[in-house]
Amino acid sequence: MEGDEREIAARSAEVRADVGSWPTGRLLSVAARVLERRFDEALAGHGLTHAGLIALHHLVAGPLAQRPLAAQCRVAEQTMSRTIDRLARAGYVSRRPDELDRRRVVIELTEPGAGVLAALRRAERESEALLGSLADYEHFREQLIGLVVALERAEPEQIAQQAE
Repeated sequence: MEGDEREIAARSAEVRADVGSWPTGRLLSVAARVLERRFDEALAGHGLTHAGLIALHHLVAGPLAQRPLAAQCRVAEQTMSRTIDRLARAGYVSRRPDELDRRRVVIELTEPGAGVLAALRRAERESEALLGSLADYEHFREQLIGLVVALERAEPEQIAQQAE
């Protein structure tokens, strides 16, 4: 625990009363930092990174070549190459030649990869240290998805004008 997280844990009732007055953006920022630290720890315990987790997520639908996997994960091919290397060393994915184009390599989710993905998805929903303390996990997720989509569409100039 560090920073804001320590402060909240040490004086939770007092801090709760104070943070109730914070702007929502600040609340999201603090929650995101704390959650990211905790999720990093959970992922590291399985030899994963956020990039690796997202790659596993996309491979559930079926094998993919590196370029389309990188595009779906919204990372550069070079980043995806390193991510695939780590996932393969951990036994979470395998590589094989593409049946239609032998020059391409296809990445497949392995049974251990599917298992670790399922375990982390469960932990996310059920762990009090992650998001298990939410009253309505699915509703919260839908709200976050809506927020991300809306913010991706909004131009920074529009936001600045609305704040005036």
